[in-house]
Amino acid sequence: MILQAEQKPIEEMRSTNILPQTSYWARVKYRQGLTPGGFQVKASSEVLSPDGGVAGSVEEDLLVLIQYVSDTQCFAYVPYGPKLEPVFENHGVFLEELSEVIRPHLPPNCAHIRYDLLWENQWASEEEHYDEAGNWLGPPPGHTQEFRLNFNTQNWNLRKSPGDLLPKNTFFLDLKQTEEQLLANMRPNTRYNVRRSLWRGIEVKAHGIEMLDTWYALYQETALRQGMVLHPKAYFEQVLAERNQPGVEVKLLMAEYAGQYLASMLLVLSGQRGVYLFGASSGARRELMPSYALQWEAIRLAKAHGCVEYDLFGCAPNLDPSHPLHGVHLYKKGFGGQLFHRMGCWDYPLDLERYELLKAQELQS
Repeated sequence: MILQAEQKPIEEMRSTNILPQTSYWARVKYRQGLTPGGFQVKASSEVLSPDGGVAGSVEEDLLVLIQYVSDTQCFAYVPYGPKLEPVFENHGVFLEELSEVIRPHLPPNCAHIRYDLLWENQWASEEEHYDEAGNWLGPPPGHTQEFRLNFNTQNWNLRKSPGDLLPKNTFFLDLKQTEEQLLANMRPNTRYNVRRSLWRGIEVKAHGIEMLDTWYALYQETALRQGMVLHPKAYFEQVLAERNQPGVEVKLLMAEYAGQYLASMLLVLSGQRGVYLFGASSGARRELMPSYALQWEAIRLAKAHGCVEYDLFGCAPNLDPSHPLHGVHLYKKGFGGQLFHRMGCWDYPLDLERYELLKAQELQS
């Protein structure tokens, strides 16, 4: 396998649909205390092409974030990367070689590389991992996953991470459809709720950072109501501070009724993909269904912007009513998208002793 990686300035990274692999994301994470680094990765076409018969090579950018967990310990995090994907059989070999070619460019105290893989889960296409109702049952235990991914690698070094960071499961909407087709493909109750919210006078408008306090009040209310992790207001200041950069645009959408703000969301337009990044809502006037008008307007704005797909960014893996994201799953499923299961986080230890120590600390936290 031929694989090369050269360092590249963050500001020279190309626009992409993959939001966490943009220079915008790098700047936001820098504001949050991480150290971003850019690479240009070149891979032989025979590794990436299913038939192995195409000569030459393919290049793509890669964003790596260095995160310090103490004054002397850090790890490298690759959010939704690499974008290049080899044939199924070469997944592990590709990650191993990529890890080794970027290793010399990482800090000497870097314990491991964590890949938050955007590739479709290898078990998502296997019938035995679905129940009779068509619900995906998830991948097998971690050691079984590790055995498959490490097949044909030299070091047998890839480990399933203790947890996942970015969403593994999501719904994608095809925005190449007309608005009429998008409405027709919704579940009947979702389509009805969209129309009812508009009939009853819900208005959705785009705002800037001047509405941050209003957004954060709704976000706090939602987090407390649903038991979510609460980000500080500074987190959203950082997200909005970089909101209009080449290739990426962020819109703070607010749904209001008679001067009262009832729901809000952050819509991010990256390349040709719209992303529903964060949502919040009030407990008041819920009968007006403001979140449905809000989501529909976000879809329309993404389509008008030239996006060809819309990422609802996170849901449960199936319809299990005991899953904490069951309600979120039902809401997002109603808009008619295609459920997609990613591989999630995988680690490549660079210093096994340091890695095991950090892993133990992570499991205890």
